[in-house]
Amino acid sequence: MPSHTLWTVTPEPYDSAVAAALWRAYYTEVSDRWYLRHEGRSTDPEELEREVAAGAHEELAPPRGQLLVGRYAGEPAGTAGVRMADTATAELTRVFVREDLRGTGGAALLVSAAEAAARDLGATVIRLDTRSDLVEARALYARLGYRETAPHNDEMYAEHWFAKDLAAPTAASTATG
Repeated sequence: MPSHTLWTVTPEPYDSAVAAALWRAYYTEVSDRWYLRHEGRSTDPEELEREVAAGAHEELAPPRGQLLVGRYAGEPAGTAGVRMADTATAELTRVFVREDLRGTGGAALLVSAAEAAARDLGATVIRLDTRSDLVEARALYARLGYRETAPHNDEMYAEHWFAKDLAAPTAASTATG
């Protein structure tokens, strides 16, 4: 059985224990990558807990957003969030798959589900920002039809900006690869 058939993606309350555990894993990885790259150290655990607690997760709740959780063989394994920036533009955020499950098709399924949620919220365009060191994410977005754009925000850690037209689903947005 192909590994991507073991994935399910469903909406999840942003304040659930499952969401908190996955966000802690997400923040640990992206924060550690940044600190190791720039300061040669891992993230201070107290700082990590402050970041998890400070996240503006309410923006990922209906009617202006949606948090999605991917489960692999029933176990929480990844997230993707979408929030409306304006009446026609959604922002993709918090895309994460546990390291041990990368390459099993979960990230593409999560992004595809987030695009569908954005369409349901009325978006015709979805955009995101990411960092240079998150090379896997940048490759995923390019493979799924996102195009690199000029900056659309001034986020401190943003180094690359992408966008995708959501007018109609494309073969790339439904890829499971």
